[in-house]
Amino acid sequence: MSEAIRYEMHGPVALITINRPESRNAMNAAVRAGLTAAWQRFEQDPAARVAILTGAGDKAFCAGMDLKEASATGLKVPPRGFIPTLGDAIEVSKPTIAAVNGVAVAGGWLLAQMCDLCLAAEHASFAITEAKVGRGTPWAAPLIHMLPQRIMMELLLTGEPMSAARLAALGYVNHVVAGGELLPRSLELAARIAANAPLTVAACRALVYAATESGRSEALRAGERLFEPVYLSEDAQEGPRAFAEKRAPVWKGR
Repeated sequence: MSEAIRYEMHGPVALITINRPESRNAMNAAVRAGLTAAWQRFEQDPAARVAILTGAGDKAFCAGMDLKEASATGLKVPPRGFIPTLGDAIEVSKPTIAAVNGVAVAGGWLLAQMCDLCLAAEHASFAITEAKVGRGTPWAAPLIHMLPQRIMMELLLTGEPMSAARLAALGYVNHVVAGGELLPRSLELAARIAANAPLTVAACRALVYAATESGRSEALRAGERLFEPVYLSEDAQEGPRAFAEKRAPVWKGR
């Protein structure tokens, strides 16, 4: 971990914070390395059930790549893994939440997009600005599963920002809340997820992503494969037993 990234545990929830508010939390080498370490730590810790990604301060979630650094290094085609993208360069099997506390621009949009859920402050806005600076957006391809085609086209071609409220109306943002409520609401949502059976939660998450890459029949078969070990687990017996005994279940994750 680096000073550019803070990692804190709130019960079973890992809070990962990009800590460069003076640079609008732009991703330089220290942020990228710190995020890689943070995601690996989260995945490897059995006590961490859900992760929240946010930015320090209330102005910016992340302003994307540090363009001053990119200019100084003459960056051309970013190598795979240049940005620690979940589901591509880094595999994480547990739920993640983006808590967008300000602007999410370019690579900052990517960081919000790669998380499973997204909460945003009322003043937050999102933009894919690469067309304004001559850079590329190969990472935006999955956005076609999250937004209507013409909305995606507008965002990519104009580079203009879109409000959190508009994106919530389009289904891209789960909840828009007052700025001071962003972290409490994110932690509350994460705690509700963390209280559920971890094997079922992981399989549900995997099912959603499998379905985005499959037709109807193939997605159904993928679901059967994903959930067979869940049905056969100890937790699958513990849940109904706890319900019958009118007590909270004790999940073992096996």
